[in-house]
Amino acid sequence: MDTLDINITGTLIWYYYICKRQVWLMAHAINPDEDNPYIDLGRLVHETSYQRENKKEIMFDNVKMDIITDGDQQIVVAEIKKSSRYEKSATMQLAFYLKKLKDVGISASGELRFPTEKRREKVELTDEISNELDSVREEIKSIILMEKAPKPEKCRYCPPCGYNEFCWV
Repeated sequence: MDTLDINITGTLIWYYYICKRQVWLMAHAINPDEDNPYIDLGRLVHETSYQRENKKEIMFDNVKMDIITDGDQQIVVAEIKKSSRYEKSATMQLAFYLKKLKDVGISASGELRFPTEKRREKVELTDEISNELDSVREEIKSIILMEKAPKPEKCRYCPPCGYNEFCWV
């Protein structure tokens, strides 16, 4: 696989901040257990929240943004998450979307939405975050090009993980 052929997505950015092994598995078309109750719950929260928003799931380039709305000064890209447990990964995933838009001349701000917590968190693309994303994209490419998946490492995200069987069984 050539590095030019590697398509970095928001999902890979999300996984990078949770587990490098998940990055490799997802990039090699090895999907998590679709019957995992935590994945089902996440889908349910995503499908049933903010149904009145009229611009839901917008595709752009290689990303799928949950919601785009008009803000006061610019558009707002919103990402729906079932909980704030993965807030760092969610923030970076959303920042990745904001960077993709900025790269084509579209100014946008971001908003993480946690409907089960009735909470919203603003996300802005700073120079620091943009530089971090550039580094992370290169690291993700390196992970994807590995011959084998990185060894599993236990972390606090392992118990509900849809890839659990690929690591600990």
